[in-house]
Amino acid sequence: MTWELHLLLLLGLGLRSQEALPPPCERSTAMESSFTKFRWPSSTKMTSSLWICHWSHLQMKSCRSSGSWPRPTTIASPGNSFRNLSRVTSSLWGRSCSPGPLRTGRTALSSYRRSQMPSCVSGRRSYTRSGESWGGRDSYWVMEGLLLSEMASTVKGMLQNFLDLVKTYGHIPNGGRVYYLQRSQPPLLTLMMDRYVVHTKDVAFLRENIRTLALELDFWTVNRTVSVGSGGQSYVLNRYYVPYGGPRPESYSKDAELADSVPEGDRETLLAELKAGAESGWDFSSRWLVGGPDPDLLSSIRTSKMVPADLNAFLCQAEELISNFYSRLGNDTEATKYRNRRAQRLAAMEAILWDEQKGAWFDYDLEKGKKNLEFYPSNLTPLWAGCFSDPSVADRALKYLEDSKILTYQYGIPTSLRTTGQQWDFPNAWAPLQDLVIRGLAKSASPRTQDVAFQLAQNWIKTNFKVYSQKSAMYEKYDISNGGHPGGGGEYEVQEGFGWTNGLALMLLDRYGDQLTSGTQLASLGPHCLVAALLLSLLLQ
Repeated sequence: MTWELHLLLLLGLGLRSQEALPPPCERSTAMESSFTKFRWPSSTKMTSSLWICHWSHLQMKSCRSSGSWPRPTTIASPGNSFRNLSRVTSSLWGRSCSPGPLRTGRTALSSYRRSQMPSCVSGRRSYTRSGESWGGRDSYWVMEGLLLSEMASTVKGMLQNFLDLVKTYGHIPNGGRVYYLQRSQPPLLTLMMDRYVVHTKDVAFLRENIRTLALELDFWTVNRTVSVGSGGQSYVLNRYYVPYGGPRPESYSKDAELADSVPEGDRETLLAELKAGAESGWDFSSRWLVGGPDPDLLSSIRTSKMVPADLNAFLCQAEELISNFYSRLGNDTEATKYRNRRAQRLAAMEAILWDEQKGAWFDYDLEKGKKNLEFYPSNLTPLWAGCFSDPSVADRALKYLEDSKILTYQYGIPTSLRTTGQQWDFPNAWAPLQDLVIRGLAKSASPRTQDVAFQLAQNWIKTNFKVYSQKSAMYEKYDISNGGHPGGGGEYEVQEGFGWTNGLALMLLDRYGDQLTSGTQLASLGPHCLVAALLLSLLLQ
């Protein structure tokens, strides 16, 4: 039996009892030998650049632009919009991202997946540590930045890579190696397609790939649904769930040591929950540490026992977008199907996840039968995704932030208010979570709520600029305590780069560029000069 068939059989197994979970990887690896204490080497030191680009193989040095890659130096005048400055940033991103020819190839018969088209990833760890050449969630914010920099052909190549993965495996794996096939990642592919089509009007590309977008949503419908009862009714929502045993191969030693700390009968459950946490992208966070006597210990992780507000908001948004796509393409039957799915999910989210008193959505604990009322920015993802029926929810969200005292943090929105040592907890702040809140609040018609959205954007840009001025680098996450620094915690050192941080910075500069200041002496230059100064400092680096 070929290894491809083995993998297809694994993906079709569905729910299995925890006592007989399949192995973590069908292919033989060093992890299955006597080298049980093997530790992955530290990431290779590489040349810093705004983007790291993968071309052909996932494990190659960062590619640089050819001599023909354009490097314009136009600086916007005070009257120009920030979009005119996107050509300047293109020259910086061009150091490591090249559009390249668009072509399709075969899946590599090796332990990693070849990237068939040009693609840009977030930072150094994206491939030096575990062979990840893509991050579906990361790539959304990367693409937003690339589109602002007029690099639509690169975005198309990245999209085509993701679409090829869905065609081959039925979903986007968690990374670029065989053992990641058991896990997916937050479903933002449909949103990526929407942003590309809005920017380019490339309806032909949408028409060619609409069924593949539907296939990815089907993966979540078939493999990641759960039924939740409330008020005598049953609702169907989604969760992260990876029913496969064994340690994660990319973190084998750490997982094996952690599993040794719990009773033998609980070890396979723990290892499967770690994989589900990795699938969520929040690896790891107090959001999932709900199952043990000590909620600060990673051994208490129960990711699959939570119904996440953000995951269901992503799917709600995708269902609306794909319904609109089908309407645009003249397929009313499919448009109606996905419109109805969104309506059902919206009703389920309002019944199970929405809290009228708090004015926000919350993850639902399946074992305890109640919401987890802890603060996380993800609680406002439905607002960002447009998955609500009451237009007043943006103003309710502002009150929720005030009641949670989140607006007292001057350097960014914290990932949580819990200090666990995990990277998706306090004191770290992450770019995509800032975006969820900022653009969510910006949906309000209230000037006050919009002012708060701007102030949160201002806080984040100041932190980015301050740390860049000190370190000459952008980072994947920031420590917002004590004035703002590169973040920490979790399983690896903080990474430079960094794709989604760069993308969000450009999005905020595009939206608020005539209002933002840096918080330094550059503020005296005026808003338009500040933008130019920030970009020039990046270019000079």
